[in-house]
Amino acid sequence: MERPDDRVPSVFRFATELVAWVATPWALARYSWPAAVLSLVVLIGGPAVFATPGDKNKVVVPVPGWVTVVFVLLQLVAAVVSAWWLWPAWAAVPVTLLAAATLRTEQPRWRWLMSSAG
Repeated sequence: MERPDDRVPSVFRFATELVAWVATPWALARYSWPAAVLSLVVLIGGPAVFATPGDKNKVVVPVPGWVTVVFVLLQLVAAVVSAWWLWPAWAAVPVTLLAAATLRTEQPRWRWLMSSAG
């Protein structure tokens, strides 16, 4: 199976990741600075270190495709939960819609990750 075109999904994925990277430590910092720092280590460091061969040009620690899918799902959940925790509905609803769009556009990549790359 050939790797699907990832240009449009990567825009949605990156936008959702940005929300997760900002909102999650912001939400957690109210309760625990160590938890806020740990969230950044997991949300940014995890996918930077662990990657599926063929999905990134440089892979530090190779993992099966399902691990990459789990990292993306973690980012989506973190973005949505943190947005609803921190912000009013008028700000959290667009984040939820962005995460839903990401979830939809990621499907071809996830099928590829689960079949040929993992």
